[in-house]
Amino acid sequence: MNSNKPYSRSERVGKQILDILSEILLKNIDLSYLGFVTFTNVKISNDLKSAKVFYSVLNQKLPDVDLNIEINKKQKAFKKFMGPEINIKSTPSIRFYLDESLTYAEKINKLFKDSGIDYENNDSKY
Repeated sequence: MNSNKPYSRSERVGKQILDILSEILLKNIDLSYLGFVTFTNVKISNDLKSAKVFYSVLNQKLPDVDLNIEINKKQKAFKKFMGPEINIKSTPSIRFYLDESLTYAEKINKLFKDSGIDYENNDSKY
């Protein structure tokens, strides 16, 4: 069966899960004691049975390891609220991971700044 949809089913379901979890975070589960938590990305397996949920935290109040433990303690609660909202046969198991892409980008920017290279206004044609 040939589909004209621009994304795979797992990508579409991942986007749906991200939207649902973000809504649950706003309305049902309070993680403010950890800082300002936002979900940034979801990677779901091809069989739609497990999902990796990436998060970032502003004004972080715990070290990364403790933060990860605390958020993963809420897996069952998120899955309970997500079940009725998701439009697939079974609710995938979820696991939370700290999204380190922002930290990585900050490190790269600092390296450029420390090196004296003006990469933002560089008009070179490489």
